[in-house]
Amino acid sequence: MQVTVQKLSPVLVEFDVQVAADRVKKELDKAYTSVSKSARVRGFRPGKAPRRVLAHMFGARIAADVAQRLVDETFPQAVSKENLQPVNSPAIEPQEVLDNQPFSYKARFEVVPEIESVSYEGLTAKRPPVKVEDKQIDEALEALRHEHSTLEEPKEARPAKSGDVVIIDFQVLVGDKAVEDAGASDFQVELGGGTLLGPIEEALVGKKAGETAEANVEMPATHPHPKLKGKTATFALTLKALKERVLPAVDDELAKDLGEFDSLEELKKDIRERLEKQAKEASENAVAEQLVVELVKANPIPIPPSLVERQMRLTEQEVLSQARRQGQTGNLGDELRTKIREDSEVKVRAGLLMAEIAKKQEIKIGDPEIEEGLKELADQSGKNVARLRAEYSDPRRREMLVGMILENKVLDIIESKAKIEDEK
Repeated sequence: MQVTVQKLSPVLVEFDVQVAADRVKKELDKAYTSVSKSARVRGFRPGKAPRRVLAHMFGARIAADVAQRLVDETFPQAVSKENLQPVNSPAIEPQEVLDNQPFSYKARFEVVPEIESVSYEGLTAKRPPVKVEDKQIDEALEALRHEHSTLEEPKEARPAKSGDVVIIDFQVLVGDKAVEDAGASDFQVELGGGTLLGPIEEALVGKKAGETAEANVEMPATHPHPKLKGKTATFALTLKALKERVLPAVDDELAKDLGEFDSLEELKKDIRERLEKQAKEASENAVAEQLVVELVKANPIPIPPSLVERQMRLTEQEVLSQARRQGQTGNLGDELRTKIREDSEVKVRAGLLMAEIAKKQEIKIGDPEIEEGLKELADQSGKNVARLRAEYSDPRRREMLVGMILENKVLDIIESKAKIEDEK
């Protein structure tokens, strides 16, 4: 096998591979023998049809199969021989497979760029302050009150207001026709909770149980229901029941009801400690993000487009999945796609640069580092270490974990040599 390498760009390589005629002949002979045993050719017993007859009937298919087999076998050998790292599947241009003739093909693929050195000393960043205001503790307590509230019918009938939980029936009409599968019965929702569209909520506020209302809504062109996309819809609403949220008092009893505290002061102390931990993590993450951006700016390397596309797909899937969990349509606009592409380019560049730093610093990730990483994940997620260990026994997930640990170690090195100013 002969391999000619042409570097079309720092991240794009083309192989011209030539496979010797004797190897081609050997593969063709094997293929024809296999076909001869299984083919049913009129006038010949199985395995007895002449090769010229088989070539006439199956030659094109056999040649294509042999070409694919030769590429599958020789391309990894060529890559290993040239010590290259493809990051995508090669685009193959095969020549015709002929008996007693060499077989050649071109393979074009992307590679990681050669990085001679990485400049990472003296990068600058600003560290946000780690502080927790009393207001944040009050907000956390209010959230706990909300979580432990009860829903009760008002003692006296009254109009609905923001904060009430209402049960409604509704139909959706376009023109004078009801839209199938768009309405609902006994739909429970909190007014002011951000679930309902503005005009619908405005129509319900001020209504009493048993009363009806209508709301006209301009539906977005991205609405998932095909009959509502871009339409003006009328929501015919019936308020069936109304409940008000009764919040517990902020006192020792609330703390005791949570099952972990004997007093309100203990609860407040715990909230402050958790908020301080979150603030510290947020501050550290902000520094890391700044250093990554500075690292990329200081080292303008070319990047393989396929890696950027792969990172974009991952990010888009995360964004769409989060949107669906929040009940949104999850359509990506041009502005968001542009932002995702820019962020993906930064991530890919940073990943390549940090991998090179890890290589130069001879950073190795073994079982002790993986175990420590699992413990950190357990602290963050609240999951049991044994459960996480089982989850990350999957090779792909384990590889992701190793990559995350490696990245954190490299960031520690970068931060130790950075100029970080504490914000006031």
